[in-house]
Amino acid sequence: MALARVVTFEGVGDERIAELKKQIEEGPRPDDLPTSEMIVLYDADGGKSLAILFFDNEADYERGDAVLNAMPTGDTPGQRTSVTKYEVAIRATP
Repeated sequence: MALARVVTFEGVGDERIAELKKQIEEGPRPDDLPTSEMIVLYDADGGKSLAILFFDNEADYERGDAVLNAMPTGDTPGQRTSVTKYEVAIRATP
């Protein structure tokens, strides 16, 4: 069963999103973060961001959760306001 870690952030700015996008697109994928997919949504007007990280199983989720919880706050899009674990009930791409 796939799982998703959904994290909300406040105080997110255009520059920080641009930095993260460049870092993710150009940098190597972290070996210790076993995500199968990552989506970051950004509300520029509200200064908010929503990050959704998908994991294939519980063990990967637990390992990824530990890595992300240990991440320095300067590496995040803004101030983390919530972290929620979801089961991926439906997933489709066109």
